[in-house]
Amino acid sequence: MRRRSFLLGVTLALGACAIGPSTQVSAPPTRAARIPDSLTSSSARSFLDSLTRMRAQDSVARVLPPRPLALDTASDRPWLDVLKDSQVVALVRTAMANNRELQIAVARVREYRALAGVARSDLFPQISANFSAAENQISFGGTPINFNAVRATGDLSWELDFWGRLRRQTEAAGLDLRGREEDERAAVVSLVSDVVTAYLQLRELDQAVAISEQTLDSRRATLALARRRFNEGVISELDVRQFEAEVAAPAARVADFAQQQSQMEHRLSVLLGQQPGPVARGQSLESVVQGVSAPDSVPAELLLRRPDVRRAERDYQAALARVGLAQGNRLPKVMIVGQYGRQGQVFKGLFDNKNEIYTAQAGVSIPLFTGGRLADQYRASRARADQAKARYEQTVLIAFSEAEDALVNVRLGRDQLAAQQTQAQALARAYALAVQRYQNGVSSYLEVLDAQRSLFNAQLSLVTQERQYLQGTVQLYKALGGGWAPLPTH
Repeated sequence: MRRRSFLLGVTLALGACAIGPSTQVSAPPTRAARIPDSLTSSSARSFLDSLTRMRAQDSVARVLPPRPLALDTASDRPWLDVLKDSQVVALVRTAMANNRELQIAVARVREYRALAGVARSDLFPQISANFSAAENQISFGGTPINFNAVRATGDLSWELDFWGRLRRQTEAAGLDLRGREEDERAAVVSLVSDVVTAYLQLRELDQAVAISEQTLDSRRATLALARRRFNEGVISELDVRQFEAEVAAPAARVADFAQQQSQMEHRLSVLLGQQPGPVARGQSLESVVQGVSAPDSVPAELLLRRPDVRRAERDYQAALARVGLAQGNRLPKVMIVGQYGRQGQVFKGLFDNKNEIYTAQAGVSIPLFTGGRLADQYRASRARADQAKARYEQTVLIAFSEAEDALVNVRLGRDQLAAQQTQAQALARAYALAVQRYQNGVSSYLEVLDAQRSLFNAQLSLVTQERQYLQGTVQLYKALGGGWAPLPTH
């Protein structure tokens, strides 16, 4: 009795363990991602900071200072906080409901959920019902014997997961499923980024068209003034022709920007899962800039939540589980096989007790020689696990690199925006003074033309810089894997 109890205890202990390495993965050493202290020279840094402070005091156009970040555990999709524009929110919601690429990712998750169920089913007894009817002839000593056989049985086949091999198989399939769920999250993050980026580019083109039309009107007015002064004999025909040539430049830019505007609307419509058509507009880029506060650092925990990092971690864990599966294939398999039913010559009376048949069998299958196949499968699984580990660590490094790149881009983009705003404001004043001096006959037409060109280019550059700054915050949102929550101020 003691021997039986000991054997039973050993059996239960072995059955409770799963063969192979643990799938618990520790994250590589990490630190918070932050903006480097020395991005520019001290003199340039001092000047850019003074410009930023000056622009921050301007009630018309200001850029909010960076703030530290806290780990946001309330939501995996806080894209509502990226840009303070209700139209952006509406577009993102439409895209998440209709985008075909996202629907593919969702369907792939359903596929792997079903495959995980297939892997889990091997843990349970496999039972099937079988029915057959046959007409047979055999020969004994040259004498043919004919007989009929009708058979109805229920068959049982069950592999006892003695070493945990099947549990490792189930665990690996579950980790594959969790990896595809991270792919779905990555598809959401990428879709939000693409929609917002396309929308910002569309708003940039809107404002570029408006600036070009405004510049065209301004140059027409200057041309009318030049023609009037020519009629009065104040200037020569050469001056008039110079003004006429300058009018054509913004006219051509209006057509160019309008063409790009239409193409961007079509691209955005595809992301929204709709037929190409007009897209509703929200706030101007300048208004959105005033509501954006980019961070100056990112907690390491936030970066480790990135979908691609989690996907790489799940792949590594699944590879470790399959190492256990490969080890289990080299060990004996314990099977229980059974059959119960009825067999007779005709269907009538088949289920009488006299026709009862059954089989109950327990067996062990031990792989003795496979030509090295099982050993090589195990070595291959170990190699795949090493590859998955290296990919996981590489993905973490890339995540931190992208986050710091995005932080730097946003920080320097904020400086560039402040400088560009100052330049555009100064050139607008310079143009007004040049026109006034020209009207009073103090300066030549060349001064007005130069001021017009400089202002036009500065205004377009300012709109581009506003878009790039906002797009930088979107790229930071994407680099963080879905968003952030600012720490409360005290």
